[in-house]
Amino acid sequence: MEKKILIEKFQEFFEGAPQLFFSPGRVNLIGEHIDYNGGQVFPAAITFGTYGAVLPRPDQRVRLYSENFKEKGVLEFCLEKDERGNDDGWMIYVKAVVEQFKKAGYNVSTGFDAYIEGNIPNGAGLSSSASLELLVAEILDSLNGLNLSMLEKVKMCQKAENEYVGVQCGIMDQFAIGMGKKDHAIRLNTDDLTFEYALADLKDCKILIMNTNKKRELADSVYNERRAQCDAALEQLQTKKKIEFLCDLSERDFYEIADILEDRVLYQRAKHAVTENERVKLAVSALEAGDLDSFGELLKRSHSSLRHDYEVTGWELDTMVDLACQQDGVLGARMTGAGFGGCAIALVKEKHLEEARKGIAEKYREIIGYEGDFYVASIGGGTGAWG
Repeated sequence: MEKKILIEKFQEFFEGAPQLFFSPGRVNLIGEHIDYNGGQVFPAAITFGTYGAVLPRPDQRVRLYSENFKEKGVLEFCLEKDERGNDDGWMIYVKAVVEQFKKAGYNVSTGFDAYIEGNIPNGAGLSSSASLELLVAEILDSLNGLNLSMLEKVKMCQKAENEYVGVQCGIMDQFAIGMGKKDHAIRLNTDDLTFEYALADLKDCKILIMNTNKKRELADSVYNERRAQCDAALEQLQTKKKIEFLCDLSERDFYEIADILEDRVLYQRAKHAVTENERVKLAVSALEAGDLDSFGELLKRSHSSLRHDYEVTGWELDTMVDLACQQDGVLGARMTGAGFGGCAIALVKEKHLEEARKGIAEKYREIIGYEGDFYVASIGGGTGAWG
C-alpha cells in the first residue's frame, strides 16, 4: 500500500487530508492455545496488516468505510451513545474498543471519518480482528490526545473482544500486534506479561504462510469449549499440586499427577498445554543457537499435538501441513492461530521456496478441491502512526 493511494481512496468517500495509521497482523511461530493457560508464546508481527486513513470531525459521529467489506458501504454510529446492534458486522470491533475506552474512564469525544483497508485474509488465523482493534485504539488515543502506553491499549483491546464481541481470547494476538518489533519475535509470558524480544534470524530460510481458504469465525468455533475443558482439567490437577495455570507444570510434574484426569479428553487438553509450553522454551533456545533444523522439528511436534491432543486442526490444515513437510527444503510446518481452518506456516529454505509452494499448491488443490493461498511475510513492527 502506498500512502498516496491510501489518501486518494479516503477522499473517494470523505473530504480532507487524513492522518495515516497501520496495524499489523501476527503469526505465532510456536505456542498455540496456551496463552490463556499461563503459557509462554512466541509470536511476531508481520508486514501484512490493516491500514487506516482518518480525519477528526467536529461532532461525535464516526463514519467508517472498509474496502474489505464494500457491500456494507459507509457505516455510522455516535460516540456518545451505546448503539450496539445485531447488524454491526465488522464495525462491532470498532464499537467494542470505543466502549472499553469509555469503561476505563477515558474521554473519547472526537468523532472521525475513516477509510480502512487490510491485506490480512479475513478468517485466516492471522488476527485480522485484533489488528483492527489495535488500529482503532491507536486512532482513539491520537485523536483524543490521551498519550496512553501501548500496553494499556493492548489490554483494553483484549477486554473489548472478551466482553463486547464475546470471544474469550487470550492476550497474545493483541500483544504481538501492538508491541511488535521489526525482525524480532516476542517471547511472552501471558501470566504476568513479562516479555523479551528475540532476534528472529532465519538465515537462509523464509516463513511461508499457507492459507487453507477454509473460512472460520472464531466466535462460532469451539474455542470457548477448549478453554472450558482446560479450566476443568486445571481444577482437578489443583487438588494434587498448588498451581495457578496448567503451564505452571513441567512435563515431569504433569505426568506425575496426570492420573487424576480420568476423562481422556481433559487429559489430552492438559497434555497439549503443558508440552506446548515446553516446546516454546526449546524453540527460543534453538533460534538463539541458530539451530533451524531443531526449530523445524519443534514446529512438526507442535502441529501433531494440536492435531491429536487438542483436536483443533481439521482436514484442510492437516493436509496443508503434511504436504509441506513432504517438500524438499521444508524444515517444519504447523497450523497457526485458533485452528479449524485458517493458516499454517512452514519454515522453508529460500532456494526451495518457489518449488515447495508449487508442490503444496498443486497437491492441495487436487486433494481438497479448491485453491490455497500462499504468502511470504517478513517480520515487521507494531501498531502506530504511518508516516
